[in-house]
Order: sequence, then structure tokens, then C-alpha cells
Amino acid sequence: MSENPAILWIGLGKLGLPMASCLARSDTAVSGFDASPERLALAAEKGLDPATDLPAAVAVADIVFTSLPDDRVLRKVATGVEGIVGRMKRGAVLVETSTVSPAVSVEVAEAAKAAGIAYLRLPISGSSTLAETGQVTCFASGPRDSFEAIRPVLARFTRAQSWLGEAEQARYAKLAINLMIAVSAGMMAESLALARKGDIAWGDFLNVMAESAAGSPFVRYKVRPLAQRDFAPAFTAKQLVKDLDLILDAAGEVGVPAPLAAVLRQSYSAILAAGEGEADFMTIVRHVERLAGLGEPG
Repeated sequence: MSENPAILWIGLGKLGLPMASCLARSDTAVSGFDASPERLALAAEKGLDPATDLPAAVAVADIVFTSLPDDRVLRKVATGVEGIVGRMKRGAVLVETSTVSPAVSVEVAEAAKAAGIAYLRLPISGSSTLAETGQVTCFASGPRDSFEAIRPVLARFTRAQSWLGEAEQARYAKLAINLMIAVSAGMMAESLALARKGDIAWGDFLNVMAESAAGSPFVRYKVRPLAQRDFAPAFTAKQLVKDLDLILDAAGEVGVPAPLAAVLRQSYSAILAAGEGEADFMTIVRHVERLAGLGEPG
């Protein structure tokens, strides 16, 4: 792999665009494609070269990143009738950053092997805000030599990179981490409601929570927006529901009990039914407050 490989980024959504933009700001030439003309125009403003002819862009790329919303879209983009796997040049690397099921990832892996391209699963951990500054982390699985070859590129938009194995290990890692995040959100929601019922001021308990033994980086990261009652989406409740479904499916397939995931899935079903699917997933705080008979904190 050359020091300046031809890079194409497909999928310029809430996470894909800031990651691709961060890469472009590192003096790396990046072409970008999205089905939305508005996102493509925004990408151009952020330093990406808009790829208006996707097949032509795929054919010359040394590295193709994809950042896609779900299994269905990944299957269509990667292995469908006009999928990119069959259009990539032999020896190129497909780097798939989405949160998807291990099952659909296996389909992509088989198609990539048949096409003579390397396939790296590279789920991302972190928010769009962290992606803007290159502070997300990634964990990879797939051919280790391909991972090491493109690691200098990955280091331009992630702060840490880990290789976990040759197959679907990265997919399971991402689902496991997102399970921890979902459970942490539920834990914070119930703890905050309990503290309010105990007549502890909102801001006071947020400070206690952040500085306590339970004050993980995730907890501390979420304390600031919670202090302002800011539920603008970094990652929506609807997106977390999708991930909880993936978690439950994967756990069922490999025989792992996941009662906490199941309980959280029911809570988020109620949140979606209440019309809060586009709010940040920490809106579970408001959901628990409603169940506890609490209004907005004074």
C-alpha cells in the first residue's frame, strides 16, 4: 500500500462524514459518495472530492470505506446486483465501519474473497462529536496484513486501533460495547430518578455521579448535556433500538443469555412509541422520570 492510496468513502451520514472530513483534513485526498445530494454537497464543503460516478470511483480506489445504516443497505451496496465488491480492483481493501450483524458481514466476506479483495470489519466506537476531532476508536478483524498496511491511514481519523482476529470478532466487539452503553444509559436513568426522589439537586447528583467509582468516561461524557437537559442526538434512541435488536439476535445465535438487553429493548420500545425516537438515546432519563412521576428538575 502506497503512502498516498486512492481513498473512497461511501456513506456520509452523521458518523461517516465527520470521519471522512477528519481524514481529508490530514492532507489525505478522499473522494466521497452518498445517495443524498445534500450530504454530497456538504462533503464538498468539508474538503472531500464528490464522487458523482460511483462505479468509476470504486474501480480506481485502493481503499474503500463504507459507513452505512443497517444490514439491508450494506448488502445492497456491497454485494447487490450493482454492488461495489464486484467493481473493486483486485488487491484493494474494503473497510466496513458500520454496526451490522455478524451474519451479513459473513456474506460480504465471502463475496470479497471471491473477488480477490481484502475485507476489514472496522466498527467505530464514539460519537459524531468525537469523530470531528479524530477521537473515535476502532477495532478491526480480517486479514492482519491488510490492517497493518492501512493502519497509518486509520490513525489519521481514530485515536486508537485494535486488531482482534481474522473473522467477525470486531462485529461481536462492537455489539458487546453497545450493550454496555445501553445498560449504562439505563443505569444512569434509574440512578438519577432515585436521587431526585431522595431530594438531591439535579446538578449535585450529576457531579457526584461523575466523580464516583461508577464515573466511567461514558458517564462523564454524558453528564454535561444532561446538566443542560440537552437531548439533541449524538446517537438516537431509534439507532440504539436497531443495535439492541442486533445484540439480541447475535446473543441468541451463539447461546448467550442477554436479559439486560431484552429489558432495555422494551424500555426503548416505549420511548419510540412516545415519539422520541429521534432524540438522543439518553432520553431514557426522561422516560424513567415519567414512570417515577417526576417532571423537569427545578
